[in-house]
This record gives sequence, C-alpha cells and structure tokens, in this order.
Amino acid sequence: MVSRAGPARLLPMGARAVLVELDGLDEVLELAGALQAARPPGVVDLVPAARTVLVQIDLDRLTLAQARAWIEGVAAGPRSGVGGSGGAAAPARSHLIDVRYDGPDLAALAAALGMTSGELVERHTAAPWRVAFTGFAPGFGYLVSPAWPFDVPRLRAPRTAVPAGSLGLAAEFSGVYPRQTPGGWQLIGTAATRVFDPLAAEPALLAPGDLVRFRAAGA
Repeated sequence: MVSRAGPARLLPMGARAVLVELDGLDEVLELAGALQAARPPGVVDLVPAARTVLVQIDLDRLTLAQARAWIEGVAAGPRSGVGGSGGAAAPARSHLIDVRYDGPDLAALAAALGMTSGELVERHTAAPWRVAFTGFAPGFGYLVSPAWPFDVPRLRAPRTAVPAGSLGLAAEFSGVYPRQTPGGWQLIGTAATRVFDPLAAEPALLAPGDLVRFRAAGA
C-alpha cells in the first residue's frame, strides 16, 4: 500500500525501511533536511538519492507505523527551502579540488553546449557546488549547483573503465570517480584530490551537504 503525504509517496522497503518517493531533487533535499532536523530515536539512517529518501529503522526503538507517521507529519509541515531547516545538521564542510581540465569529452561537450572549452571550464570553476547525496561507489558524491543550468547527456556507450580521479558530468550533476569503474558520464578533467581512501580514518572525503569549489590546475 502506498501512503501519500503531499508530493511524497511512501513505499515499504523490507521489514526495516521506508522509501519516500518525491518529484525531484529539490524536494528530496528539502525533505531530507527536515527529517534530519526532527530525527527521532530509532531512525538508523537517512539516505537521499535523486528522487527518493530511504529511511532505515531500528525496530527495537521505533515501529514502521510510527516511522511512517513521523515521515508523513514532517512531509506535510513547512520547510525552509532546499535542504530543510537543518537545525540538527552539522556545519557544512568546504573543499577546494584542483583539476586538470584535460578530459576526453571536454571539447565535444563544450561545442554541444554552444561554448568553447575554456568557457566551459570557467563556468564549472565559477559555480559553487554542494554534495546532494552520495552513492554509485564508495566516496562518489553527486554535486549540484544553482549556477550550473546544463542538462548533460550521458554517453551513448559507457566506458568499461573510467580512471580514478576523473571528473565527470551527467544530467545536472558533477562528480569525481573515486576509483576505476565503468561509467557513462562525460569526462572533462582529472582531480588532483583523492576523494576516497579506504585506509583513512574517514575514507570518504565528501559527505552530503559539503560545499565544493573546483580550481583549474595552475590557476
């Protein structure tokens, strides 16, 4: 059975989770922020994605019915813009990532967007980016920016091996590949900063809500 709370659609995800479907990324970030600010004991994790928020539950502390009622109440209440009120969230961390804009798709993508490679680099480095959510691979952050209006198509044929550190674009997102994996994003550069180190105390550099600026190497 699907419950509706305004634009939110609640779906069961096994015995210990609820999946909240929303209309778009802005709605996801608003609701995820509001849920985090009002998070009760028994909520194990909140996992935002492009169109959903997964709410994982400790059944010893919170029933699924109670969790659904809490989600519906928060979804129906007021929220203060993208990211919600954020009253319980930690301050955003900031990262500066140096990039060699040498990606194999840079020139063709710039032409498709009606600009030169240099203009694309200028737009990308001028934009303030924020980690909307993480996923795909450990350490991979999906970055969005209000100053980046482009809807970049994925490659028709994904690459079988994208090198670690590759900076890619797809849809409204930017992202740095944390390790070599297959991938269909358009590659515009190579990041000098390592975004995932499995031996570090905090393996992933980027977390949801973090702020990111890109700087052209040598600038």
